[in-house]
Amino acid sequence: MLAMTHYDGDTAAPALLIAHGLFGSARNWNVIAKRLSGPRRVVTVDMRNHGQSPWFDSHSYPDLASDLAEVIEAEGAPMDLLGHSMGGKASMVLALTRPELIRRLVVADIAPVAYSHTQGHLIDAMRALDVTGLSSRLEADKRLAAHVEDAGTRAFLLQSLDLKSDPPRWRFNLDALEAEMSKIVGWPGPTGEFSGPALFLTGAESDYVTPEARPEIKARFPHARFAKIPGAGHWLHADKPRAFEATLEAYLTA
Repeated sequence: MLAMTHYDGDTAAPALLIAHGLFGSARNWNVIAKRLSGPRRVVTVDMRNHGQSPWFDSHSYPDLASDLAEVIEAEGAPMDLLGHSMGGKASMVLALTRPELIRRLVVADIAPVAYSHTQGHLIDAMRALDVTGLSSRLEADKRLAAHVEDAGTRAFLLQSLDLKSDPPRWRFNLDALEAEMSKIVGWPGPTGEFSGPALFLTGAESDYVTPEARPEIKARFPHARFAKIPGAGHWLHADKPRAFEATLEAYLTA
């Protein structure tokens, strides 16, 4: 079972499950989960090979979807499901293969298509980080800057650096994520259709969901609606958290 964090709320309303993206964790969603809870229960998870969840050699989307299904069945189906990036792909696979588990689906800044980019360079950067005598996040940021230029990306990655471990370590199964990167950026092409409500929410400054992807989205999710968060990029929930929350709240309670 995936590691979970629970946020209390009205048990009469459908609960919301949040699945993070690659190199993320449940803790990245802590503030948003707290703010969305109350009218509903909210559950965040560490995906496999991330955070406190178990490590496996496999990191395929059918496996990630199966992990989410196990959580929903344990928490009480159906649930509303929000997935960002990698978590969004896992959520789509689950919706297409086990639609009875999901009431409303929210896919944040990802499409059901294969991408040509890779995040292998970030794995290289994390492996290259010199952890000798490392005791502060500020010092870790200085050292990681030699390998990752963007300060926002460094801050995001460093949330998953365990400085209390001796020596400090990343809370990722980097070997599995590297070996399975082609699957992570790819798309397994499941058949089927999710006829329930689906919101594809994107950052207006992101290029992850192009107009060319919309026919494929509509073919698999015929009731899909589309919305953009102005001024947000791929990490739209971090770039514009209040706008992101407001859009989610309006959609989940509609």
